[in-house]
Amino acid sequence: MKEGPPAERGTPVGRRVFLGTLALGALGVVAAPPLQRGLEGFLGSAADKDPTGLTGLLPNGGGFRYYSVASSVPRKNADTYRLTVDGLVDRPTTYTLADLEALPQTRLVRDVQCVTGWRVPDTPFEGVRLSRLLDAAGVRPTAKAVRFTCFDGTYTESLTLAQARRADVLVALRMQDKDLGHAHGGLVRLYVAPMYFYKSAKWLSGITLTDEVRPGYWEKRGYDIDAWVGRSNGRDDEPTS
Repeated sequence: MKEGPPAERGTPVGRRVFLGTLALGALGVVAAPPLQRGLEGFLGSAADKDPTGLTGLLPNGGGFRYYSVASSVPRKNADTYRLTVDGLVDRPTTYTLADLEALPQTRLVRDVQCVTGWRVPDTPFEGVRLSRLLDAAGVRPTAKAVRFTCFDGTYTESLTLAQARRADVLVALRMQDKDLGHAHGGLVRLYVAPMYFYKSAKWLSGITLTDEVRPGYWEKRGYDIDAWVGRSNGRDDEPTS
């Protein structure tokens, strides 16, 4: 499940589930904000169990859309979550959630732009600057890029080392001023503010320094590796930062 390009074909859901989900989506268009927030939570939970990606076609109060690239995603908690930093570094490190929470936090407020067209304005993200984790690990001179892996077992992403060191690239722990929920990639996700949202990998579990950029999940399927909003993928959206 990813907030990004449309899902690949999966197992069909039943007619009753499909019709019920459509009805809830229609209700979300006209419902009061509290009900819309509840609907968004429901769609996030439903998307986690929906390998077809049909839930990603429905509107919801928060403006986000949910897509699947894996049929299911394990859930992590503060005791079981781990983030590794390894590869071409002098000091490979493993972080717990508490370790990440103890580091200085940066808050950014930017529009979220999906390459499929939807946009969620003024969305706060908060977390640790990726550059801080890279510096702590001691990046070797031969490293040119960073590869990201996720505990869904499927999704990957990459950035050049220069991109990864930008001040607006976070290992995010919070979104919309609350802890990241599972549907939004919690407990920890990547957030690359100036790029289309498929670069902001959910369920982040690994940060690996490499000697070259290794195309991620969607890049292998035709999307641009350098995914600057408004300057890639044939789109002219307004920049997000």
